[in-house]
Amino acid sequence: MTDALVLKDVRKSYGNTEAVHGISLTVKEGEIFGLIGHNGAGKTTTLRMISTLLRITSGSISVYGHDVETDSKGVREIISYLPEDAGAYKDLTGRAYLDFIARFFADGDERKRMVEKGIALADLGERIDSKVDTYSKGMMRRLLIARAVMPSPKLAIMDEVTSGLDVVNAYEIREIIRGIARDGVTVIMSSHNMFEVDMLCDRVGIINHGDLIGLGTPDELKREYGVDTLEEVFVKAVKG
Repeated sequence: MTDALVLKDVRKSYGNTEAVHGISLTVKEGEIFGLIGHNGAGKTTTLRMISTLLRITSGSISVYGHDVETDSKGVREIISYLPEDAGAYKDLTGRAYLDFIARFFADGDERKRMVEKGIALADLGERIDSKVDTYSKGMMRRLLIARAVMPSPKLAIMDEVTSGLDVVNAYEIREIIRGIARDGVTVIMSSHNMFEVDMLCDRVGIINHGDLIGLGTPDELKREYGVDTLEEVFVKAVKG
């Protein structure tokens, strides 16, 4: 199976403070990989380094063979990144917003096909022609996931993708993520929702104070720590 993402001894420092301490891991093509940890643990910093938004201090990251330092353009051409605080232009309709984004990637019929794919992914019905500022948080999240996935990235990076959503919207977002993974997109995601990670992710990495302290499938981690839930795994892991 192809390596979609490889981190080798990745470190990130801000002055004298090291936020990420030598993380090494590999994500295989088609996996949904979960990155979990408390606030400030280094999850978002790691995702931003993978996304080329932050430069690594040392070590290496490659995405489908493209090095984030020496071939950042090649990385950006095959990834999408959806941060927790992402937004959309509120004066545009959902359809117009997707078309605006598609213009950065394609022209003519190809752009139209991309927009139609985004509309299908968002699955907002007639509300796709309503202004974004009338959308609920769940509708906005669906639109943003569609925006991130419609250019057909090889790796989709999603930070706290269901944060603040109600049960139904969170379930629907998880179904969208499962669907894009079935279509061959590799997904790396962070979440504070341990139930969600357990349900969605093929493998999980636990970060604590910048260190990778656990790695495996949800079932492997539960067996390793002798507990029944991923939440219990996380608590026992971070408490040492």
